[in-house]
Amino acid sequence: MVEKTYRLIRKICFLGFLILCAALPLKAVHSQGLSLISDAETESYLAKVVQPLFKAAGVNFNSNNIFIVSDNSLNAFVSDGNYLFVNTGTLLNIDDTNELAGILAHETGHILGGHIVRQKLKMEKMQYVMLGSMLAAGAAAVSTGRGDAAMAVILGSQSSALNSMLNYQVEEERSADESAVKLLSKTKQSTAGLKRFMRKIKQQNALSGIDESDYFRTHPMTSERISHFNEAAKNNNFSAASPLDADLAMIKAKLAAFMLDTAKVKRLYPMTQNNAPARYAHAVLDFRLGNVAGALAEMDKLISQQPNNPYFYELKGQFLFESGQVAASAAAYEKALKLLPYSPLLKISLAQAILENSPSKQQAQKAADLLQQSLISVPTSTGWQLLARAYDLCGDKAASYYAAAEFNYAIGNLESAQKQIARAKKAQPAKSVLLKLNDLDERIKSELKERKTF
Repeated sequence: MVEKTYRLIRKICFLGFLILCAALPLKAVHSQGLSLISDAETESYLAKVVQPLFKAAGVNFNSNNIFIVSDNSLNAFVSDGNYLFVNTGTLLNIDDTNELAGILAHETGHILGGHIVRQKLKMEKMQYVMLGSMLAAGAAAVSTGRGDAAMAVILGSQSSALNSMLNYQVEEERSADESAVKLLSKTKQSTAGLKRFMRKIKQQNALSGIDESDYFRTHPMTSERISHFNEAAKNNNFSAASPLDADLAMIKAKLAAFMLDTAKVKRLYPMTQNNAPARYAHAVLDFRLGNVAGALAEMDKLISQQPNNPYFYELKGQFLFESGQVAASAAAYEKALKLLPYSPLLKISLAQAILENSPSKQQAQKAADLLQQSLISVPTSTGWQLLARAYDLCGDKAASYYAAAEFNYAIGNLESAQKQIARAKKAQPAKSVLLKLNDLDERIKSELKERKTF
């Protein structure tokens, strides 16, 4: 698993922050920044669960639009552009795939209902109301000479706008619940998991001391939602079992071993257990505790049992790379990529291993080719950074500066990106690179113009 950084996340988080500020109790609005991780196995599993739901809803599906949020809370959400975010806490706390299918059916319901677009329009309207209230407050202060009159105007207008926003959001959540029930039936899946997850939310709210009758409420009462799903279950006789449950068990073991306290991992997966999920957890735990040999031995046992599982080779490659055995890690990543040839993450991992092993010019070019392929699917800042290094080792300075410019653009450092563009243009770039430089230059200018409007 690695950190996952995308340029679009900043825009999504900005919108999400605005919506959350309007939707959450004020005490819950602190930092809404997202910490993202990337894991090919987990993303592939999520894609298999959500794709049938998107298809049933007539929603465009792109497996590269799935994000894993490193957060222990029970949550999943969608954003404009059909981007799907699922918290690690959700994955660790669900009992089976049917439970996750229910959650993602609800989120698909938001897309189907056009809630995200309408939420944006509501936010824009709310911003105008707030601006209007400030202008009215200024007029009140001038006419009365009293600052408290101005404050009353501001608070009254903003409270009214916020109430309207929250009431609208509660109705949207009800609509998404109804869509979830229909989508689950359409894809021949049980509603039992969704009801079970609602009970977990109710329990979590109780343990966290959250008062569901709070004035600033964004969802229907959990008890109301459970009743709705109980009623829906009367007309849904589909099985809750899924062939993906075995995949989920492996993912939960890996996530738990990486993210939870080591003592808790040992309780969840005792060393006396030797099934595949337990071995997976033991391997990660050994690695975390510095027992690299033990971690690799566990992975070799898993590989001997499932020699065509690409994710076992991927994790073995990660253990080898992070313990300084770079050449061996490249061999493991090569094997994983042969089994899963279209994985952007595996291409990045293999390219990085090649670049860390004093590559020849030919090997550096291989790394550059892998990175270019991955960036077409998923334009990550890490990919651009590595590509700049690969091109430098190939002796292509102009292309290296271009990739460095894309890296800086991806992390929001527009000034540095412009400097790299200037360097690239002075380095006599090939025509294809020059076209890319001009395109990037236009994107930067557009973003700078956009920033000035806020």
